[in-house]
Amino acid sequence: MPFNSLVNLGYIVLGIYWLGRKNASVGIKDPIGLYLNNIFSWMAILYGPVQWVRLWTQAHWAAVLDQWFTLPIFAWAYIWCNSIMKNWTTQYFLILEVISISSYFLCLLHPQGFEVALLIHIVCTVVAGVKLQNTYGDASSRTYLFLALTSCLGFVCLKLLDHWLAQSFMFQTLTGHFWSKVCDILQFHYAFCFLTHLDHYRRFRLKK
Repeated sequence: MPFNSLVNLGYIVLGIYWLGRKNASVGIKDPIGLYLNNIFSWMAILYGPVQWVRLWTQAHWAAVLDQWFTLPIFAWAYIWCNSIMKNWTTQYFLILEVISISSYFLCLLHPQGFEVALLIHIVCTVVAGVKLQNTYGDASSRTYLFLALTSCLGFVCLKLLDHWLAQSFMFQTLTGHFWSKVCDILQFHYAFCFLTHLDHYRRFRLKK
């Protein structure tokens, strides 16, 4: 349990790192790109405390808060991809985030409603990332995308297999939950790397 709690510091450190790089050479020169980067950074920073609340309280409302927070994070990555490719405005950002948050109500329709909503978010984000890579990508962005997708796969598999893995002595101290969080932080980081690397093509589209 201590490790499951401590690993959430990674979200805060990651968010602060990318928030602090907004004026560094990250390839973002457009105000919308900086806005997307800053919001994504704050999502990471806030997600750490949300995880702590869930661990410390073990309450149903905290689990709901965690799930409700997860969906807009994936949606924001999807928004960022399409913002680069299609020059989406902030109106689109707001509409899609509202749709994303509202999709949580699938839980009221089916016991696995959240899992279905999360799967839809992941698939849409992956498809958007692949499209962005095919449109503007290079060798570096391909590496970032591969690492982000690999981390995402690890996050999902470890989360699903947590109870089964707990039967193995290898996962007694550092559990599947712990390693799923490590993968989650890594997918967050490589999503930042991928999106900031390609964000300068937004200005390329505007010039065209």
